[in-house]
Amino acid sequence: MRPQNLLFIFSDQHDPSYMGVSGNRIIKTPNLDKLAGKGTRFTAASTPCPICVPARASLATGTWVHQNRSWDNAQPYTGSIPSWGHRLIERGHEVAAIGKLHYRSDEDDNGFSEKIETMNVVDGVGDRIGWLRRKRFERGAAKNYAGDARRGESSYTEYDRRIAEEGRAWLKKRAAQKGGKPWVLYIGFVMPHLPLIAPDEFYDMYAGMELPQPRLYRPEERPRHPWIEGLIHSINYDKYFNDERRKVAITAYHGMVSYLDHNIGLLLKELEDTGLADSTRVMYSSDHGEVLGNHGIWGKCCMYQEAVNVPLILAGEGVPKGTTESTETSLVDAYPTILDAVGVPLEPEEKRRLPGRSLFDLATTSDPARYGFSEYHAVGAINGAFMIRRGRWKYVHYVGLPPQLFDLAKDPIEARDLGQDPDHAEIRGRMEAALRRMVDPEAAAALAFADQDALIAKHGGAEAVLAVGDFGHTPTPYEKPHFEKSLEG
Repeated sequence: MRPQNLLFIFSDQHDPSYMGVSGNRIIKTPNLDKLAGKGTRFTAASTPCPICVPARASLATGTWVHQNRSWDNAQPYTGSIPSWGHRLIERGHEVAAIGKLHYRSDEDDNGFSEKIETMNVVDGVGDRIGWLRRKRFERGAAKNYAGDARRGESSYTEYDRRIAEEGRAWLKKRAAQKGGKPWVLYIGFVMPHLPLIAPDEFYDMYAGMELPQPRLYRPEERPRHPWIEGLIHSINYDKYFNDERRKVAITAYHGMVSYLDHNIGLLLKELEDTGLADSTRVMYSSDHGEVLGNHGIWGKCCMYQEAVNVPLILAGEGVPKGTTESTETSLVDAYPTILDAVGVPLEPEEKRRLPGRSLFDLATTSDPARYGFSEYHAVGAINGAFMIRRGRWKYVHYVGLPPQLFDLAKDPIEARDLGQDPDHAEIRGRMEAALRRMVDPEAAAALAFADQDALIAKHGGAEAVLAVGDFGHTPTPYEKPHFEKSLEG
């Protein structure tokens, strides 16, 4: 395959069912739909962890969370584990980042030769409230999820506008430079991550429409599982919603996705206008999804499909056009894919160590033996949660608690938990055995607690960490975080 440039566009909190090409007849995403028509859309892509910082550490390093030990939103990537960017820079390739990274700091050597308007964790630490998983509390910032939802502008809408313009300027500048090795440009948008605020033009696309309301939302429909109940107690977003707030939030999310699509369209048009399109492949994905009230849950942080599924599109030379691929894929596949795109082979040690596989291979050769995998050890998790999925079956292992099992062919909205059904004991056993071939869940969960306990002690103990409070979303580089006091008990 001929080495070419790669434009890697990465969003935040985009449930892939909110794309027209996914069959959604309401959402307006013409640019993503067009991109998918030019390439392959992977329909069974999973995040390694349904929360920002760990997912991004896995994306950078090509490793699972239990391997890189970025357990939560206050254990960010530091550059200590080699990334795909490091590998490309070593071989003389230009690797630029514009926008949200959510790493520790730009002072770290984290695998980019150029960083523009990048966003990282607060104070080089992040959201430390996620360490306190042994303590019962309610996040103080939870009320903002419902309270902030509206039409208009926010620091995030303004930030994405700047990121799109910086991306266009970079492409123009690079197009004027002739020759050199293929480059990689990473663009990190924050849409459609909360706050749920959409610019007027995009909010108005959906205002007044009868948009689908949350599924399995009534109290009698919600899951009765101790892990889920623990999560909801800690991150009780739904406590602050009423009918009006819920409709506004859902309208805003639709508008934010369309705003994201608009900004992606500006970048794709710049590729065409600068003459770079024929020599540049494009990849699009997101760090995790958004549950948006389904099951009584808002945000992510759980193993339901809305949280763990991510959009994944690869387009350009060497990729089948207008096709879908149902092989299980993951953000860890980005590492070998990016190297493959620009013509850098994996080292033998990387082939042994890394779990990912190039999407260029998977786009042309299905692999039904692959498993989807995700894990979660962050805020609200009373113990480690591990998801493994293949085909119709999805198994969720909670350390020390009953498992969940879903038949996605018969039950795509995960309304019927078969985790205790005696008729499905055999498939649960097979799925658990497959999980244990990938990870020792008890050992990984214990290691996560140990690492978090060490950080709690380093920062003055649990009470001191709790006293700092939490924030609803990471501020842009131009603003300060606003901390809310968490409520113990």
